[in-house]
Amino acid sequence: MRTPDRVDDGQGGGLAPHRAPDIFRTGPAHRVHRQWRVLTAIAVGGGFGSVSRYLAGRAVPTSAGGFPWATFFINVSGCLALGALMVFVLEVWPPRRYVRPFWGIGFLGGFTTFSTYTAELRELLDRGAWVVAGGYAVGSLVAGLSAVWLGVVGARFLASRTVRRGRRDEP
Repeated sequence: MRTPDRVDDGQGGGLAPHRAPDIFRTGPAHRVHRQWRVLTAIAVGGGFGSVSRYLAGRAVPTSAGGFPWATFFINVSGCLALGALMVFVLEVWPPRRYVRPFWGIGFLGGFTTFSTYTAELRELLDRGAWVVAGGYAVGSLVAGLSAVWLGVVGARFLASRTVRRGRRDEP
């Protein structure tokens, strides 16, 4: 369907050139400010999550060639928290602009660590600790997926027991 070259300008001035909407336009300036606020929430959450991971890692040191329990528990607990958080954010709580960016992407993204996991796994392999490395790799995968599932199930259970708007909701 072809659009006319000239259309009524709506102000009684006759015909004006037709202007098609610019599909490449980025949008109003307030969208840019809103994006910066979301990026700021992610950055602040990531900072807090990274510091929390550092402190947790320092609390449980790992011996050379030993199982890296600190990173393992950090990643598994992050998976559990992310599974629960997504249930609350997507199914229970009313929409909030900064909850998922701050807690999900920022804090838990900074708290959990795939890079440290791979560095520790490689170090174990370089040291010849094949059994520990295999247990760490498989155990992290199984425990992480199980933790997400438990987080989802646990959050849905808790959400079915919450009191909203002055009455008890039934599942």
